[in-house]
Amino acid sequence: MNTHLLLIDPQNDFCDLPADWLPCSPVSGELIRPALPVAGAHEDMQRAAALVKRLRSQLDAITVTLDSHHRIDIAHPGFWVETANGRAPGPFTPITAAQVRAGAYAPRDAAQLDRVLAYLDALEATGRYTLMVWPVHCQMGSWGHGVHAGLQAALDAWSDAEGRSVEVVTKGENPWTEHYSALQAEVPDPADEGTELNRALLAELDRFDRVLIAGEAGSHCVRATVEHLAAHLPSRQLNKLVLLTDCISPVAGFEAQQAEFLAAMRASGLQLALSTEV
Repeated sequence: MNTHLLLIDPQNDFCDLPADWLPCSPVSGELIRPALPVAGAHEDMQRAAALVKRLRSQLDAITVTLDSHHRIDIAHPGFWVETANGRAPGPFTPITAAQVRAGAYAPRDAAQLDRVLAYLDALEATGRYTLMVWPVHCQMGSWGHGVHAGLQAALDAWSDAEGRSVEVVTKGENPWTEHYSALQAEVPDPADEGTELNRALLAELDRFDRVLIAGEAGSHCVRATVEHLAAHLPSRQLNKLVLLTDCISPVAGFEAQQAEFLAAMRASGLQLALSTEV
């Protein structure tokens, strides 16, 4: 059975790493901490690493997706101004088109108001998400953008043993649209092909008899990616997709969203399994 392992956003900024796993900043002397740690993610990634080590030669391909953002991004605080006080809104602030039209929030670059409103209208029309201002996370070039160290070591060992490279797919570079899914932005930008449906990745995954899926977070990026994968897999053979439930955790406060997602995917024909059962 040909097997592909898909690891969705297994990055430092999403992992609740213990202090002895954290680097020290040579600038401030303080520990560099994950920007958006997901409870349980560190152990998830350790279990994913153990899977890679155990299956090694049985894994015919591995793809890692990387959430990849600029510091100024429509879903980061520095993009926005809270008009009542002139400051950037805090992380975990939802912003709607109605609030922007009412003057509660505005883009820092006032000339972009029309574009922002068009985006928010389009996003809300999908019914999937309201724009959320997240902490600055997975900033390209930062430690937080990198892969969990234990998992990266296992991936490197797999590459050395098998003579194959891990494929890397980045998403989120476009600062004008949210890009939870590794397969398509929430609102594709017609001027940016990278935000459109990634048919090449879909075709690549569909070549395999089995696709094992792990990563963070189950309430957001894993959910969005797998929903798109289930909707657009060319063969429609959804039973080849296996969600490793002990290698996926939700953002705090979004546990129900992950539970709903897993139940919906099982009902659609996807398999759910523990990494130790594979």
